[in-house]
Amino acid sequence: MTRQARAVRLGPRSLAALALVSAVGVVAFTWPFLAPPASQLTAHAQDAPWLFAGLLVLLVPVLAATISESGLGPKAVAMLGVLAATGAALRPIGAGTAGLEPMFFLMVLSGRVLGPGFGFVLGSVTMFASALLTGGVGPWMPFQMLAMGWFTMGAGLLPGPDRLRGRAELALLSAYGFLAAFAYGTVMNLAGWTFMDGNASGIAFDPHGTVAANLARFVAYCLATSLGWDLGRALVTVALTLFVGPAVLKALRRATRRAAFETAVTFDAPTP
Repeated sequence: MTRQARAVRLGPRSLAALALVSAVGVVAFTWPFLAPPASQLTAHAQDAPWLFAGLLVLLVPVLAATISESGLGPKAVAMLGVLAATGAALRPIGAGTAGLEPMFFLMVLSGRVLGPGFGFVLGSVTMFASALLTGGVGPWMPFQMLAMGWFTMGAGLLPGPDRLRGRAELALLSAYGFLAAFAYGTVMNLAGWTFMDGNASGIAFDPHGTVAANLARFVAYCLATSLGWDLGRALVTVALTLFVGPAVLKALRRATRRAAFETAVTFDAPTP
């Protein structure tokens, strides 16, 4: 079977930047469980989410630009624009309705076909564009951009991109979409949870609490605020992947073949 082309090939510099930003992102999401109660970070618990949000605002675009320098040519930029615009347009469809988020299935299929490098840039840009479209700009936006970048990149890292097709591939993508939809919701809960006033609720982050106590609070927070939404998102992603996925995958692969991302551009010498 012909090897599936990639819109972006990650080089050493891109991989190093991705590892660095991802490490910072993990700390930004999980600092409540990493910082001891007596630390300066915990003492400024109300300021820490804003600090990490500002840091990610700077790092995520730099990472996207670094990956783009690895070979995001005009054809890849055009496809990025089309898919990001489509994803941004799909997001408002489910605004205010629990779990109706069709954007996620498109990110899964796009990451699968176009690879992890393109997938990270697509996920980040799509979330940024949709935030502008829906008025969802706030301190949570950089966290959403990073989480969606991870979500879409993960689809590009799934096994068998060149040989797995048909029902087996749809089953793999559906399983990934289901689990990743919950993972996305969980990491975004980590970002939103720390913005709550610890005195306002028994499920909010307690800067003076132990790791075990805060973990119990976080689980209760997820169950009380987002379990239904995450389940709806996961089920919609699976349903769209199974019923619409074959046609979308076929269209994406046809466009990828015609774009010939990995074919070097050459120019014929002018005829005398």
